[in-house]
Amino acid sequence: MTSRQNFAGIDGFRMAAAFLVVAIHTAPFARWNITADFLFSYCLARIAVPFFLMTTGYFILAPYAKEVLRAPGKGNFNRLHRYLRRILLLYGAAILLYLPVRLYAGSLPAGPWAILKDLIFDGTFYHLWYLPALITGCLLVCFLVKKLGMHRTGICVFLLYLTGLLGDSYYGLSEMVPPLQMFFRGVFFISTYTRNGVFYVPIFLYLGMKQAGRAPRAKVGQTVPALLTFLILMLAEGFLTYRFDLQHHNSMYLFLIPCSVYLFELLRSVPGHAPKSFRNASLWIYLIHPLVIVVVRGIAKATGTTAFFVTNNFIHFLTVSAVSALTALPVLWILNRKDLIHVFQKPRLD
Repeated sequence: MTSRQNFAGIDGFRMAAAFLVVAIHTAPFARWNITADFLFSYCLARIAVPFFLMTTGYFILAPYAKEVLRAPGKGNFNRLHRYLRRILLLYGAAILLYLPVRLYAGSLPAGPWAILKDLIFDGTFYHLWYLPALITGCLLVCFLVKKLGMHRTGICVFLLYLTGLLGDSYYGLSEMVPPLQMFFRGVFFISTYTRNGVFYVPIFLYLGMKQAGRAPRAKVGQTVPALLTFLILMLAEGFLTYRFDLQHHNSMYLFLIPCSVYLFELLRSVPGHAPKSFRNASLWIYLIHPLVIVVVRGIAKATGTTAFFVTNNFIHFLTVSAVSALTALPVLWILNRKDLIHVFQKPRLD
């Protein structure tokens, strides 16, 4: 693998991507223009999660796949197992962190099936779907690579994504076809969205794996125009599926795939190194920002400043981003202590 000093673009973009996730949950431009906010928060900002998934494919799954393909049937699962164990521990901690919020809101799942659905697919809070989806996606992609090889795995994950697309931004088309309508009713009984570890996550993990072990193919002068072109096409795709009321959700777009590939290609071409803290801070901003949203709204209500800190969406976004980043600092300091480093070392939002 390439030296860590050559990942300045990837490490630096982690923070930007974390704040894009905050934007998705705070709608910074909604007060000024609903359409502009939709295009930013629910189209452009959607590049954040695929980026994190591609970093996991690049740094975590690629070494495993390389070993499996070199010696079929003898892949070493140890490194991947350690990574997934850390994510599972993190998920458990996050469940406990947000349990009081759910108790206060009275939104605990009713019955064993609802609990399992939350734990395995939907997440126990609205942003925590990512962690079980990451675990499921990693296991699925590794299984496919081991059994089918890289090429056929690529075909499988692309078909899974296309299927999920018909349950997400293009769901309105599926409703016109009775067999698809019945299929997605079954899917939504198990998982509220197709944005999960089966349909959504695998393709981006796979694309990250494909990028590993080679230099960027395209020159910056070629990558930037291609990225901008696909971003414009994705914005148009998002607007049209929203305008024609096709969306069940808005996490999956067809042009999100080339956008993610060219973005990652561009970031890999950036020389130098970013601060080490960027590698972990993005995860903790992601993890705690919904709690910060609750706290900011509570304090604003108690102090009579709701109109400024909450109703003003852009100020709300800036406040939540700043408080989340500042709150992450002591967390990172604690986790960098030697007695905890072996448990939580680098469990970043990959």
